[in-house]
Amino acid sequence: MGEVAGPTVMGMSVTTVATMLIAVATGALLLALWAAFTVRDPMSKRVKALNERREELKAGISAAPSKKRSRLNPTNQTTDRMRSLLQSLKVLQDEQLKQAQIKLMQAGIRSKDAAVAVIFGRLVLPIVIGGTVVVGVYLLHWFPDWSPFKKFLLAAGALILSYKAPDLYVQNMVTKRSTAIRKALPDGLDLLVICAEAGLTVDAAFHRVARELGKGYPELGDEFALTAIELGFLTDRRAAFENLAQRIDLEAIRGVVTTMIQTEKYGTPLASALRVLSAEFRNERMMRAEEKAARLPAIMTVPLILFILPVLFIVILGPAACAISDQFLHRNG
Repeated sequence: MGEVAGPTVMGMSVTTVATMLIAVATGALLLALWAAFTVRDPMSKRVKALNERREELKAGISAAPSKKRSRLNPTNQTTDRMRSLLQSLKVLQDEQLKQAQIKLMQAGIRSKDAAVAVIFGRLVLPIVIGGTVVVGVYLLHWFPDWSPFKKFLLAAGALILSYKAPDLYVQNMVTKRSTAIRKALPDGLDLLVICAEAGLTVDAAFHRVARELGKGYPELGDEFALTAIELGFLTDRRAAFENLAQRIDLEAIRGVVTTMIQTEKYGTPLASALRVLSAEFRNERMMRAEEKAARLPAIMTVPLILFILPVLFIVILGPAACAISDQFLHRNG
């Protein structure tokens, strides 16, 4: 007698499929255990960055002019090589470097070396990725069935996307960080109002709010802590507030900074002005949520027509269609 074949799933035996599923589940369990036991304190990296900024400000105030540059700009061989290459090619401009540094600060990246890396990426990625695609399409004859127009679109798209990839990545980080700060801003202003009414100075209020917001809203807490450090070290307090507006790409933060500067200059009550701003930002957040809720029916129309209604028709009309088909078959039989 021949051996009876067991049940199969997609051409594989049930035992093989079960073994593969058990292996995947075991891997997922090990990954979850590794992630649970290797979790790091999310504030440790931010505290380190704030301490570095504090040391920079101390060095800028107390260091001698000959030592100031060496303390503010520690040597990095990789960055120096990229900088020298860009300067030799005459593609590293001061204005371009400054704009890249501002974008990186808005993304939460404090390192000045990262700006050189972004500009270097704009130069290298089109050569590596775009050049590989061009060589593969036109010299190695990838996609031989494609028309010349499709090949041109592929090569041009690879060159353009590889050139814009660093900027797109940084802009995505800026957008996510700005969204998180926008959500946290009303609560942060409420805490600033409480601290101002309690009699704390602006420096102490920013320190306290940064400590309270550190766990729930780390992005805004990080910016407030850095502003508090700059308020304590910079001779011009207005520069500290302007740096806050420069580091965050939000119109609401610019309004808060303008209020802070006017309060410092004219001595107007800080608590009342911040309370008005907090109420406005909360109303704006509520209006934004209502706007999303109002757009929901229009957004759900296409999925409703494509995915929900056909299934609903099948469930409702399917039994009736089966019954009618059975009657026709019996009548013909």
